[in-house]
Amino acid sequence: MAATNLTGDEKQKELLEVYCSADFAQEIHNQLKCLIVISILLSITAFLGNTLILAALRKESSLNRPSKLLLQSLAATDLCAGLISGPLLATFELSLVKEHWHVCVFSGFASSITGFTFGGATLLTMTAISVDRLLALMLGLRYREVVTLTRMYVVVIAFWLGSGAVAAVQLWNFEALRWYSYLVIPLCQVTSAFCYSKIFLTLTHVRQATHMDIARYKNAISSALWLQFTLVICYLPFAVVNVVMVSTISPQNTMPPSLFVVRLFAIVLTYVNSSLNPILYCWKIRPVRQAVKATIRQVLCHLLS
Repeated sequence: MAATNLTGDEKQKELLEVYCSADFAQEIHNQLKCLIVISILLSITAFLGNTLILAALRKESSLNRPSKLLLQSLAATDLCAGLISGPLLATFELSLVKEHWHVCVFSGFASSITGFTFGGATLLTMTAISVDRLLALMLGLRYREVVTLTRMYVVVIAFWLGSGAVAAVQLWNFEALRWYSYLVIPLCQVTSAFCYSKIFLTLTHVRQATHMDIARYKNAISSALWLQFTLVICYLPFAVVNVVMVSTISPQNTMPPSLFVVRLFAIVLTYVNSSLNPILYCWKIRPVRQAVKATIRQVLCHLLS
């Protein structure tokens, strides 16, 4: 069957069957062993770290509730990455080493869908955080009237459902996922860049705050920027590798083993973001840091009692 006549599901399955083969796996055997260890460690740290953050955020009451919901959504996507996507990726890598080809095809397909789902939700949530911070500055006292908890719940649910729907589209049309990468991802980055640029330009002209604590607001912006910066650093290699792959490999051919390994390392790097975010929460957001300390003390007291 010609490649142009394959459905998205058939095309991706055909590609996975090529990669899930002894000839292909033997060339990257040692690199796969390294990737398995890294994937497992990142899954554990992402799961434990974000579980702790979610428990702490649930107790924290000083943060603005719509803004806190965005942080909870971000921590939830990172937790799911550690609980679901990371183990699936490790299973895919392990099945290549152990030559379990049916497991390889299934885990590769499932890892791709869940990875795009949680990665997409993370990207959209980070964009919403930048918009939320800009609205807090521009709206002033009207912010709490416009940005309500109910509306934020609608936004967050839409992000999760939309990301899952886009990831599932590859079952029928794999090209649609490519166009999503070309359009939505740059749009999110441009939106975030615009919001933070507008914020900095506005703050340079602020002399006296009448409707908000500027020092506290700047701390919130600092924490959001660190989260945004870490996201870009962790996801940029994957985006670059995908551009190279699309530009140099025709639909009828598969990527060489060297590029395949580089792409796997780039995917693993995106999971580093899920493990780093809890550290950034504790470092840059004082109420979260205090809540995390209280949660840890409570857990230790419970274990020692």
